[in-house]
Amino acid sequence: MSTKKRSILIIVLVGIAASLALSLVTTGNNSKLGAVAKLATPSSVEAEEQAVQQYTCGMHPMIIVDEPGLCPICNMDLLPLKVAGTEASSTPAGERVIKYWVAPMDPTFIRDEPGKSPMGMDLVPVYEDESATGSIISIDPVTSQNMGVRITTVTRKNISRTVRTVGLVGYEEPKQFSVNSKIDGWVERLYVNETGQFVKKGSALLEIYSPVLVSAQEEFLLARNNSQSLAKSPFPSIADGAKRLLESSRRRLKLWDISDRQISHLEKSGDVAKTLTLYAPYDGIVSMKMVREGQFIKGGMELMMISDISKVWVYADIYEYEMPWVKVGQKAKIILPYVGSDPIESEVSYIYPFVEPKTRTIKARFDIDNPDFTLKPDMYVNVRLETEPVENALTVPVEAVLHSGERQTVFVALGEGKFEPRLVKTGLQSESGNIEIVQGLLAGEHVVISAQFMLDSESKLREAIQKMLNPEPPSTTEHNQTGQEMVGDGEDMDDLFADEDKEQADKESMESLFEDDDNEK
Repeated sequence: MSTKKRSILIIVLVGIAASLALSLVTTGNNSKLGAVAKLATPSSVEAEEQAVQQYTCGMHPMIIVDEPGLCPICNMDLLPLKVAGTEASSTPAGERVIKYWVAPMDPTFIRDEPGKSPMGMDLVPVYEDESATGSIISIDPVTSQNMGVRITTVTRKNISRTVRTVGLVGYEEPKQFSVNSKIDGWVERLYVNETGQFVKKGSALLEIYSPVLVSAQEEFLLARNNSQSLAKSPFPSIADGAKRLLESSRRRLKLWDISDRQISHLEKSGDVAKTLTLYAPYDGIVSMKMVREGQFIKGGMELMMISDISKVWVYADIYEYEMPWVKVGQKAKIILPYVGSDPIESEVSYIYPFVEPKTRTIKARFDIDNPDFTLKPDMYVNVRLETEPVENALTVPVEAVLHSGERQTVFVALGEGKFEPRLVKTGLQSESGNIEIVQGLLAGEHVVISAQFMLDSESKLREAIQKMLNPEPPSTTEHNQTGQEMVGDGEDMDDLFADEDKEQADKESMESLFEDDDNEK
């Protein structure tokens, strides 16, 4: 090998050795600095860092700086940032007072003493400086007064509701009767020719002429004469046959709605009636008439409808949210629309088990006696339903509850300008403006009934700022199933092979030098 090539090879080897030594020195210094950094962060330093006052903009909460000044976006003065949890940390652990006990899986299930949750889990304590559903916010009295914050006490009381709705008078369905004919024919005479006309039971409605009916009457008379002539026959079977034929003809006339009185008159007189008279089966009014005099009718055709209105039904529309208040047997007042009428006392007799698809209401029925026909079918009336009160219910004003989708939130006043957002479950709502609290509050606590939206915004803002100030550090290393350390997601996998690639490149360079030397030789 020539002197020139040897010199080049020595220079390359020295360069590789220097680079390796430099990398080892750098790695060692970094580890030492990391150890020094860990030793240089005692609890006093952490406390000093937490005590550093930071400032933010009220309009742009993402602006957080370490010194006062102006917002770079809106040019407003920056405000001191209140970090949640500093007041709680100042309270010694032995002096903390338990505020209530809460279920681990349901923050609305709270009790004033330890016990079990509905899922069988032990209740956990919540201290006065903690919140089970969000961060506790603090507002100075001047700001609270300017915001218009008003507070009331959670109390137990009886709540009730008067359901006011509109009712429609209808017919009593079991007292509606259809009049029809069982034979074909023509209407010879119509005695009742008006809709709404009152009829009495047994009064004539119309006369029908039918050739079939005339033939049936003639057959009945022949059977009668045959039975009379064979009644003294020496052969009993012949007499019995004639008697059975007479009874068969009589039954045929009865099946065509010919009354016993008419059949008896036919049997005695022997005169065949040209027409058949239909009589009213019950008392009532003609609520529907579909027949005219001289009209041809077929058997089974409905001719008129007779309805008894001495007793009527009133259908009241009950909205879905009012259904928990309505029960069968509750008292109600039916008020007629015209002036000077006395309310009619009644009670709920039936609640229909389906919803009207067009009005989205449920029908409640009232059975009312109507001897003087004061209530007319299809008349509108006003219904006042007195519901049964819910006794000893835990209540707050309706305006104290914030509804956000499936969650209901109230703000509990803890005193000294502190407010806690708390999830609750609500029940019935009274007409006096109170709502039942099923879970989430205790009697005697104080809740906010105005300016809750500002408190809700402040609570969510504090939570967002805490997440920005104290982000959760992503895990940089993981361990596989064998316990070996694996590289985190943020590290580039190509860096693992950087040194190997460099060594490979140096090796290829050296081989190329020797190849050039051989070529020169």
